[in-house]
Amino acid sequence: MNPFSASVNDSQTSAAADAAGTSTHLPLVTALGLDDVLAWCASGPVRVREFLADAQALAALLPAGDWLLNMCEDRYHFAVGFAAGLMRGKVSLQPASQSPETLQRLAADYPGVSWLAEKADTVPGLPGMVFPAPGVLQRTEVPQMPQVAAERVVAILFTSGSTGLPQPHRKTWGKLVQNGRAESAALGLLQRPHSLVGTVPVQHSYGFESTFLNALHGGCSFAAGKPFYPQDIVAALQAVPRPRMLVTTPFHLSALLASGLPLPAMDLVLSATAPLSPELAHRAEAACGAPVHEIYGSTESSALACRRTLDGAHWQLMGTVQLEHEGDTTYANGGHVEGRVPLADVIESGEGGRFLLHGRHADLINIAGKRTSLAYLNHQIGALPGVVDAAFFLPDGADSDAAVTRLVAFVVAPGLDARAVMAGLRERLDAIFLPRPLVLLPALPRNSTGKLTRQALQVLYEQTVGPAHGAH
Repeated sequence: MNPFSASVNDSQTSAAADAAGTSTHLPLVTALGLDDVLAWCASGPVRVREFLADAQALAALLPAGDWLLNMCEDRYHFAVGFAAGLMRGKVSLQPASQSPETLQRLAADYPGVSWLAEKADTVPGLPGMVFPAPGVLQRTEVPQMPQVAAERVVAILFTSGSTGLPQPHRKTWGKLVQNGRAESAALGLLQRPHSLVGTVPVQHSYGFESTFLNALHGGCSFAAGKPFYPQDIVAALQAVPRPRMLVTTPFHLSALLASGLPLPAMDLVLSATAPLSPELAHRAEAACGAPVHEIYGSTESSALACRRTLDGAHWQLMGTVQLEHEGDTTYANGGHVEGRVPLADVIESGEGGRFLLHGRHADLINIAGKRTSLAYLNHQIGALPGVVDAAFFLPDGADSDAAVTRLVAFVVAPGLDARAVMAGLRERLDAIFLPRPLVLLPALPRNSTGKLTRQALQVLYEQTVGPAHGAH
């Protein structure tokens, strides 16, 4: 069955009808005209009509099958692959990790999956194709704007595995459209579209929503690259017109500020994937000349809320999302949330869609009758002068109710020794929460979004401390 219908001229009518609840289809692009710029590539700007033509040409070349593992690092290549997959009736698989173990699991769980990437033999043993070189895709006029059934599952996003194995979460087209519009409205992008530069992978839920969906359904445009090093971030910002928004993480933002490079003028900075300290937000606003906002959400729930960090601790729900409380668990539903999703955080709801976060349930620690959270401990150690990066860790198998439980801290602090770090912690923490041991390292094993997964910390613990030394 052809999932697309309606002509290009009917796109605005279709979008309006869906907003009124009288249609079951939504356009592929809802907030940009055919001659508006969607992407900024090394070869120059790409307009919506050119994007649709590239997607149509690629769709004819994709391997058969129901699933497309879109591993393109170039944000424009990903966008074309995603749209081409829609045109072929495929579902986009988007793992947060591209480790061989993860890819093998996907191959077993999704028979017939094929891959799209910039490198040959990206997934040995699976059918796939390398994204065509420039000039290979023959553009022809697309006769109609693709219209996608709102209830159709178009993507499966996977959790990062922060607290266990990555879990799949199905996303329907209607909810993704609402997602993009809700976030863009909350950040003021619908009224003033920005050029988006992202340091996070577009496959990850944060990068997918805050760069790709904010372009398709928020009227923005995005830089095709995924800069990582500070000099590359500066160059990417310089290559796109204002107003500009940097979509990043505390890890990347801290490295950018520490580089000392002169920064191009920015108009908004967006951060997610880890808590952003007020100290870092203050330094970022001073250096970037732009307000720093945070996004709160998860792969399961999508982005739920935002705040300007320096305005205070309260978060503001986006769109028509609602929170419901049952016992100690808070659920998100309504708006662009797929179903009713339990949240991993302890949440205190206020009025008008405002709420406070009090840490993740899994991060709460009880040692000898005293309570704290890993988030609080990480904030305290990260605020010590000379500490570049740090993380507390409660090893697997530890009983958080036992008096003998000892936390471990992994610390990157060039120029400091363990004694100096511990002296700083003694001024900030109850003695029961001081780490035993404190391990100094040259770097922590953060992933491409700046996260430290529990699995990575457990491996680090076994390599540097070992279970024989974990509880004394």
